Amino acid sequence: MNVEVTQLPGIGVRKDISLAGCRRTIGIIDHKDGTIDLIVSKPGNPDETQQISLSDHEATVLANLLGAPQVVAKLQDEHREFGELVTRQLAVRAGSPYAGCPLGDTRMRTRTSVSIVAVMRAGHAIPSPGPEFLFTAGDVLVVVGTAEGLAAAARIMTDG
Repeated sequence: MNVEVTQLPGIGVRKDISLAGCRRTIGIIDHKDGTIDLIVSKPGNPDETQQISLSDHEATVLANLLGAPQVVAKLQDEHREFGELVTRQLAVRAGSPYAGCPLGDTRMRTRTSVSIVAVMRAGHAIPSPGPEFLFTAGDVLVVVGTAEGLAAAARIMTDG
């Protein structure tokens, strides 16, 4: 499945997917001000859409409903024997100092010993993001480390 990305000058970025078996699309508009709109087209007419504004919290919950918990649960199941190892989800909020910045700028692993093993974006898992990976508001990071490291990682994503 392809994600169609369209730059909206002065507004932000629109990302759409076409649903298999019908002429219908769903997507989001990621506004420059950090707000997110959900877009759903009418059945049989992908050009006629309904737009729903989402708060940061609503966008994060929707991302979770679309797959982030399954990735985290799978990681927790596979790593239980390592005792102190914990897996957690961290949202990149619109006000985060790292929204729009590369992962490497966080120096997350050096500062906390936490690993970012995947990023959930628009319902898709991006495994093993490299230091050049650009965070976007609304991303959900799947992180692994100690409880203390994860708490420090959460503070970094919120406060810098």
